[in-house]
Amino acid sequence: MIRRFVLAFGLVCAGFAAHAEINIQEVTSPGGIKAWLVEEPSIPFVALEIRFRGGASLDAPGKRGATNLMVGLLEEGAEGMDARAFAQAREELAAEFRYNAGDDSVSISAKFLSETRDAAVDLLRASLVAPSFDDDAVERVRKQVLSGILSDATDPDEIVSDAFYKAIFGDHPYGSNDSGTAESVTALTRDDLIAAHKAALAKDRVYVAAAGDISAEDLGTLLDRLLSDLPETGAPMPAYFDVKTQAGVTVVPFDTPQSVAIFGHKGMKRDDPDFFAAYVINTIFGGGGFEARLMNEVREKRGLTYGVYSYLSPRDNAELVLGRVASANDRIAEAITVIRDEWTKMATEGATPQELDRAKTYLTGAYPLRFDGNGPIAQILVGMQMDGLTPDYIKTRNAQIEAVTLDDVKRVAADLLRPEELVFVVVGQPVGLESTVGQ
Repeated sequence: MIRRFVLAFGLVCAGFAAHAEINIQEVTSPGGIKAWLVEEPSIPFVALEIRFRGGASLDAPGKRGATNLMVGLLEEGAEGMDARAFAQAREELAAEFRYNAGDDSVSISAKFLSETRDAAVDLLRASLVAPSFDDDAVERVRKQVLSGILSDATDPDEIVSDAFYKAIFGDHPYGSNDSGTAESVTALTRDDLIAAHKAALAKDRVYVAAAGDISAEDLGTLLDRLLSDLPETGAPMPAYFDVKTQAGVTVVPFDTPQSVAIFGHKGMKRDDPDFFAAYVINTIFGGGGFEARLMNEVREKRGLTYGVYSYLSPRDNAELVLGRVASANDRIAEAITVIRDEWTKMATEGATPQELDRAKTYLTGAYPLRFDGNGPIAQILVGMQMDGLTPDYIKTRNAQIEAVTLDDVKRVAADLLRPEELVFVVVGQPVGLESTVGQ
């Protein structure tokens, strides 16, 4: 009966929040744990989002992939339950838990019914505070990770990502895949996983948000029950990396009919006063779908690709402005030439009034659609906290987009887009394109 109800209310609640007022409460538990809450009691369901800053970047030297493997084991048994018993308990509660490790955070997404909230929280707590790391579970998940690493080694999209970030970041944690290598993952021990757990999941770096049928008082109690037994402090955060590049091309030979390229250079911090202008610029340039300049110039006018895009990537310890394109081996060189030319044109000329108006309409119109249900709301609230934003950001965000002027676009584009620093890494067998970096 519970499962049938979950399926039913999932369809009902999907769209209610997009049209409702988002009222954010700041909650502090009796034990001092802070969270944001959007209370919505009309449907007996809660979404909880938990993130721990640091993520896979906290891997100890020589232990790359430890955090990723550790997170993959959080639902594989805890407090006397093996993986099967844990899965059965979660199924009986009609609860959903998702665990993920990224470069800058470990994230846990949970959804549960109001009527089973206490039992669901107890089960989630067990996975976070007392994971078993049983030998059979470790070996099973290790094999899954190794299979993924093996598959990635033949995927041009993964190869180009690894090559690009290695070229930019070198030995910094951002310079290697957070899954680790076959060698590093094979060598990880249970003690390494226990150490990774203590390093990454600690109260001094936790951010929490909830949306749904729960009061501020009940959320405070839940937070202490769920997180109070975690370590007070975790591992030190990685050092900031100041990205420095010179324009050039690196070709990674790979037998494939289509070359894949990543391009970019140093970007802009999320708390920069000009970030909204940069956000609008990127939408005009490469982040606005078929209306963006890159799509128009590279795909629509010349037919060089099915897709090309750019995006801002302000990480915790570095910032980039990036793009990606794929094209036939005999056309990738032309695509790169067009991208370079457009990069320079945007940097020197800025945008047209029509482009600016179109970008503003797109960005302001799409924003309310993100708040489409309890889960997305909780995720957005945690992201806001980690970005250092205040609860009123939801109400002021579109006004800040609208405030961007043509002069702002031209001024910021000249600083954001730097042709003299634009790096391309290409994987494939590109015709008429050779490496220039390191030559």
